[in-house]
Amino acid sequence: MAATWEPRHPHRAGVSLLPVLLPLAVLVMVAVGVGSWLQFSERRAIDTVHTVGSQAADRVDVKATVQHVDAAARELLLRVQITPRGTLGEEEGTAPAGDLSIQTSLATLGDLEFQAHERLATTDVQVALTDGSISDYPFDTYETDIEFWAQLDGKEVPVRVLFSNNDTLFSISAAPAPSGQEALLALELTRSGSLLVFAVFMMLVMWALAASVLVGAWYLTTRSQGLTWPALAWMAATLFALAAFRNTAPGSPPIGCVLDWFAFLWAETVIALCLIAVVVTGVRTALQDDGTRPARGR
Repeated sequence: MAATWEPRHPHRAGVSLLPVLLPLAVLVMVAVGVGSWLQFSERRAIDTVHTVGSQAADRVDVKATVQHVDAAARELLLRVQITPRGTLGEEEGTAPAGDLSIQTSLATLGDLEFQAHERLATTDVQVALTDGSISDYPFDTYETDIEFWAQLDGKEVPVRVLFSNNDTLFSISAAPAPSGQEALLALELTRSGSLLVFAVFMMLVMWALAASVLVGAWYLTTRSQGLTWPALAWMAATLFALAAFRNTAPGSPPIGCVLDWFAFLWAETVIALCLIAVVVTGVRTALQDDGTRPARGR
């Protein structure tokens, strides 16, 4: 009777990838949905314009937009555009009808002066921040006030402020404060949601890499593997790559912030100690092997 040939690896009937692909597809859809919602929320916050002040026909409109927040210097850059309305302006609000003076709060570095009948230009002013420290990154918060009141030819006139934010690294909430003809806003600045998510993700990655190196070091030291050069290269590369990864944190946080004390410094310490332990154990194992190896005859 002739022998029949059977395949070494018979085809497994009934095996389907659907139980694996279906949860993966659901997970991807959920992640994309959450990401889209977060992006839409941040976009809507950036497009929001806060209005405070007088609604009189004859008034001065102050359009104030945050261009950049420098947390290290504890100040923000505010772009100010002045538009006199009604009888206070000329040429559709591009020039004041008289000498216009825009006075600001103590936190704003400098007042604005415009000559009568001259075209108004957009001006950048700096505003000091209070009640916060960049060492709390990425959970640092700041506060400040912006206030504007106007005088035309020495006479106080109504003011309306239209405030918005263009700095995507910060989320700014503005609360109007009661005032007379001037306009006052109390600002609270926090890190944006996307930055906060990325910073927390960085801390989790740092601890995950440190745990991976720790497990690898435990395996090498307990199994007496000697000097395993590929493993040593991987550990050393992780040690230096983690520092480069930390420097990609948005906002350029200084050394010693919460990000460092919660994850980076400890992860670097764990990886460095694991690398030293593997080298010492490997050298000791290699010396023991050389001592027990029989000498070759001449």
